[in-house]
Amino acid sequence: QVQLVESGGGLVQAGGSLRLSCAASGRTLSGYFMGWFRQAPGKEREFVAALAWIGGNSAYADSVKGRFTISRDNAKSTVNLEMSSLKPEDTAVYYCGARRIGYGSMYDGRAYGNWGQGTQVTVSS
Repeated sequence: QVQLVESGGGLVQAGGSLRLSCAASGRTLSGYFMGWFRQAPGKEREFVAALAWIGGNSAYADSVKGRFTISRDNAKSTVNLEMSSLKPEDTAVYYCGARRIGYGSMYDGRAYGNWGQGTQVTVSS
């Protein structure tokens, strides 16, 4: 079982930047994809970005491509999400998830078996 704890959310003005971190513990992450999803009020949880722990291949939602960057720190077992040029529509609770390789699609939240508690990101206009 992988335990995940997010941090780094907050309030920022449009055009600003934030860095989210997800600290993982409990198991080695070599067999996992790590993903960031977000959920805005009244909306379903949506895919933001994902990264393979081995190899580092990454993928992004079209809405964040070119503005967000997902990365990993092997030594600290953390997955980071650097967010820049933030827009009010980026406002949501951001969740970090872990998906075993071979279990469904990286874009589908149902394929992720482990989640953090979420961290709020609010972008003011």
